[in-house]
Amino acid sequence: MSGPGTTQDRFLDGSVTVIQPATGYRAGMDAVLLAASLQGEGGETFAEAGCGAGTALLCAAYRLSGCVFTGFERADGVRQLAIEGVMANAMTGRVTVRSHDVGTRPRELENQFDQSFCNPPFFDPGTVRAPAPEREDAYLAETPLKAWILFLHHVTKPGGRITLIHRAAMLGELLELLGPRTGEIEVLPVRPAPGAAAGRVLIRARKGLRRGPVTLYDGLELHEAAGGPSTARAAEALKGGALEWR
Repeated sequence: MSGPGTTQDRFLDGSVTVIQPATGYRAGMDAVLLAASLQGEGGETFAEAGCGAGTALLCAAYRLSGCVFTGFERADGVRQLAIEGVMANAMTGRVTVRSHDVGTRPRELENQFDQSFCNPPFFDPGTVRAPAPEREDAYLAETPLKAWILFLHHVTKPGGRITLIHRAAMLGELLELLGPRTGEIEVLPVRPAPGAAAGRVLIRARKGLRRGPVTLYDGLELHEAAGGPSTARAAEALKGGALEWR
């Protein structure tokens, strides 16, 4: 499907190729930070809900080279681009992209993966206008946030880690959804610069553990100052390093 309507974009200092639509939703920093925040041992299995064209999926697979990944995506066009991205990065042996709507939770997927992660759409329909019609699936959450959380919980093995990135304004709802189902909840705010309000939060938790205190970290500053260069910590994550939670 790649061709005049697509672009081949380089991530992680050119180490990962992602084939994306030339117009419409195009993944960027959120997907890379999500991938950088994942931790895993060799042989672990990961599932991404709503993988789109595969930016987070491919970046995570590149960094965690001993792990196996499955992306779930309902939209035929971007799913095909993700499949092409898997082949372009020579990851066919350990990265799979499957057709699936995260609003459904079939029994055969229950407790199948060591970890799961996602970068769900940020807004409910009717609350904001998508920048362009072709960006609606990625921008507006036709499937409620609760369904995304339930899917992650469904596919993850007991004790496995669930990780996601979202708007900081949604932190209360995210904790409300995760709290009854998970433990060891950790929150990493992401700020554009020191002293600025967080625009994003990374959250991770473990399935099935008892509820306990939520760990709120100081967070990540993306730039040394407003409009300034990237912080060393952010730059390391954007070029393929692990994002330390602190």
